[in-house]
Amino acid sequence: MGLGKFSLPRSLKLLLVLGAIDSFSLGGSALAQPVSAPQPLPIYPPTAPPRPVPRVEPENLRDYRVSALQADGNGHLWVGSWQGLAKIDPKTGRILARVSLPNPTIGAMAVDRAGGVWVGTAEGLLRIDPRRNTTTTHNFLLPSNRVLALLTDQRGFLWVGTDRGLVLINPNLGSKMTTVQNLPGVSANALTLDKEGHLWVGTLEGMVQIDTANAYILRRVTNLPGTIVQTLGSSFWGTIWIGTPTGLLEFNPQNPGNLRSVTPLRGRDITTIRFDQVNSLWVGTRTGLIRLNPFNGAVVGEVPDLPSAQIYSLATDAGGKLWVGTGEGLAWVSMSSFRSGIHQTFQREPEQ
Repeated sequence: MGLGKFSLPRSLKLLLVLGAIDSFSLGGSALAQPVSAPQPLPIYPPTAPPRPVPRVEPENLRDYRVSALQADGNGHLWVGSWQGLAKIDPKTGRILARVSLPNPTIGAMAVDRAGGVWVGTAEGLLRIDPRRNTTTTHNFLLPSNRVLALLTDQRGFLWVGTDRGLVLINPNLGSKMTTVQNLPGVSANALTLDKEGHLWVGTLEGMVQIDTANAYILRRVTNLPGTIVQTLGSSFWGTIWIGTPTGLLEFNPQNPGNLRSVTPLRGRDITTIRFDQVNSLWVGTRTGLIRLNPFNGAVVGEVPDLPSAQIYSLATDAGGKLWVGTGEGLAWVSMSSFRSGIHQTFQREPEQ
């Protein structure tokens, strides 16, 4: 499937680059390497909710990053931030509800098969009834209550990534099924499914593939450039895209010895990635939002005039827009004109 035809306005900086993906070999032993020496101070993804600190921050010190975006089956968009949760109509931008949470610092969201919205915070996991906008707190025995990633697999079970391991939950019964013991890399920073339905987990030390049928670890991928996996995405042609603090990588599970690096993004801190309906890859970094042609690695353009250059979350094709969570609130990009705008869901109060 191609990228389709589109026209770009002057506001989009065209940076067409050909032959932008380089390849290099991981070597035959890359999947069975010993665990590297742990870092004295682990660096977690920028969307990871901070550990709870009992204090009231003044307005000028509050963090307004939008750390998670999740579309539901009713055409709504859920906006998770470090200041709470809101539900909006992505077509009109109208705020439909603000949902009170025990802890307003959100790290991840996912939707189950029944339509429930699961929210991971700095203090655990809860479920939102999208019709009543009410919450149910679940006291699962997690390895840590600091939830970093959530994903619903092909069977409808919910995987919960924390900074101390991974748990599988049955959302219909509200019960924990299993805990992945001794997860290599410890912290489950990011989650995605491959074409076979297996789970890939991004950790502090690379990636781990897990059999979703039994939660067994199938293999490891270590010695990635950048080491720490902050975000993951899956292409329709079966490759896994990996965002690290030093660049963007493409990994083929069928050819694990060969890893491709996107040359124009080397040295960029990749925080979030999402494919849209025409298979363009949107890449959020700490220094801007980029549209990438994944077939040749060419940077198609960068989006200007966002509330912040720090990009933390993306939701593609919601209400005809790309929704962008930044370090200073929510923004959107039209998928037809590529015009951008700022949304008022969570935004710092202007100084008097």
